[in-house]
Amino acid sequence: MEIGVVFPQTELGGDRAAVRAYGEAASALGYTHLAAYDHVLGADTSVHGDLGGPYDSHNTFHEPLVLFAHLAGFTDLRFATSILIGPQRQTALLAKQAAEVDILCGGGFRLGLGLGWNRVEYEALGYSFADRGAFLEEQVGVLRQLWTQESVTVEGRFHHIVAAGLAPLPVQRPIPIWIGASAPAALRRVGRLADGWFPMARPGGGLDEALEIVAEAARGAGRDPAAIQFEGRVNYVPGDPDRMALHAQRWRAAGASHLSVNTMGAGLDGVDAHIAALAEVAALLK
Repeated sequence: MEIGVVFPQTELGGDRAAVRAYGEAASALGYTHLAAYDHVLGADTSVHGDLGGPYDSHNTFHEPLVLFAHLAGFTDLRFATSILIGPQRQTALLAKQAAEVDILCGGGFRLGLGLGWNRVEYEALGYSFADRGAFLEEQVGVLRQLWTQESVTVEGRFHHIVAAGLAPLPVQRPIPIWIGASAPAALRRVGRLADGWFPMARPGGGLDEALEIVAEAARGAGRDPAAIQFEGRVNYVPGDPDRMALHAQRWRAAGASHLSVNTMGAGLDGVDAHIAALAEVAALLK
């Protein structure tokens, strides 16, 4: 099981030095990868009201692909978006940016995709919130063609490409596509389409049921469920190392291929506190 970290998007703000310090520390401590959440825009809830999501216009978010390209210049980390909202981005441009990240980190990138919840964000970026599920399903196939073929022609509902391609192609051909999933429809999408997924359920708390939905959909699509990887998450809990170790062991026993340590929301003040937490967990999980 590969153990990485979740970049604390909402707590490190726009501090360039903090980004570098965090990335260097995660790499030096032996973590294999860094995952980051994605939001391009946050909605002003004083105007829009409660949209039902956890982030608004006051929460900070570095753009993940730019962040990864920066960190790849001075760390040995692999990277994953967990998740990036694919249906609100131009697919060809996303394919190009993902290929560049994969090249810069030596073939260590996983593109995690999801639908998102922020209708305001979709509208501002010029994409249909209502069509996001159908768009994502078509997008996955187009991305894989662009990463593996020098010349691509696509005539789909949302994508129209005539004899065009990326150069250079990524190291991984194709880059692994992972999907964030909790609802049954999303879990079935994982089984049909994805190389891996980010569960919202946990071992002993709905994970087994989710895995079975994924497996059933995979078998229905003629795929091997065992080939679909998944990543667990352990939240840092100050002063409770036994709990964190137990959660990590449960993910390992459940068959997780990856695990990420999340220090957001733990009441940590500044990058040094986040780094100290990563050091504590690294020693715990060795």
